[in-house]
Amino acid sequence: MNYPVNQALIQNSVILDNAAVCGYLNASLSANTLRAYRDDLQHFQNWGGTLPTTSEQIACYLAHYAQGLTVATLTRRLASLSKLHNIKQWPNPVSTELVRVTFRGIRNQHGVKQRQVAPAIKEDIMAMVNNLQGIKAIRDKALLLIGFAGAFRRSELASLQYSDIQFVLQGVLIHLRRSKTDQAREGRKIAIPYARGIACPVIALREWLQLSGITEGPIFRNVNCHGQIGAQIISPQSIALVIKERAKAAGLDSSQYSGHSLRAGLITSAAQAGVSSWKIRQQTGHKSDAMLQRYIRDANIFTDNAAGGVL
Repeated sequence: MNYPVNQALIQNSVILDNAAVCGYLNASLSANTLRAYRDDLQHFQNWGGTLPTTSEQIACYLAHYAQGLTVATLTRRLASLSKLHNIKQWPNPVSTELVRVTFRGIRNQHGVKQRQVAPAIKEDIMAMVNNLQGIKAIRDKALLLIGFAGAFRRSELASLQYSDIQFVLQGVLIHLRRSKTDQAREGRKIAIPYARGIACPVIALREWLQLSGITEGPIFRNVNCHGQIGAQIISPQSIALVIKERAKAAGLDSSQYSGHSLRAGLITSAAQAGVSSWKIRQQTGHKSDAMLQRYIRDANIFTDNAAGGVL
């Protein structure tokens, strides 16, 4: 049996022979995190790095990619290397002064600004779902509206199962079994109410389920050019493409949108509407207001603007 974690991160032969331990080690990390670890370690080795490595090698690696990779990507690469050395109980070169000072210099010289995608706010969503016809379009409408109203990450939206939803008098309850920040699988419920007009997420979801005949398994699935619905789950990458495709069709700049635009759009739209931060967090699952502040700050940048009070 293949155990990605024990192959990539574990050295102890006793643990290697214990299938149960290896299985639980795998379960401690999400599939996306495991994939990121493997990709990061492979990238380092493809460059010429050895494992275990040294602070000198890491400093040279950082300098080599300082202008080609973002600070955020390099930060993740360092985290993966650090994780590997800690689990294997090797001396950890990531925490050395040479690596820390080198990376600080890269941050100072090249900055830490990350690409920020455009939020798909309410008006954008309305334009995207207007006059959609055909089975793929019906799926896309449900996907966009549920993704927006639930402030879902694209991976969360892709993983939704029929057994996760419960239609109630007020709308639909969605049980999110696991998310990026919920690796312990505690889960949480997200309430999506009925809305007025043609852009009701609950009605759109009902229409998609009725049209597709889905009564079990993944809710959102691939639909081919002939309108045939597949049995497999739609990929997170496909969800990002749907958002871009519908943005372009609505006359928006599709290059500005991504799989995160639905989640960012709900947060931004709610902040603009004056919804309290704790109610926004109830929908998004954020543990504190700190992560919301960027969205709220941008959403309210013209509200009570200092210059507006003077000019």
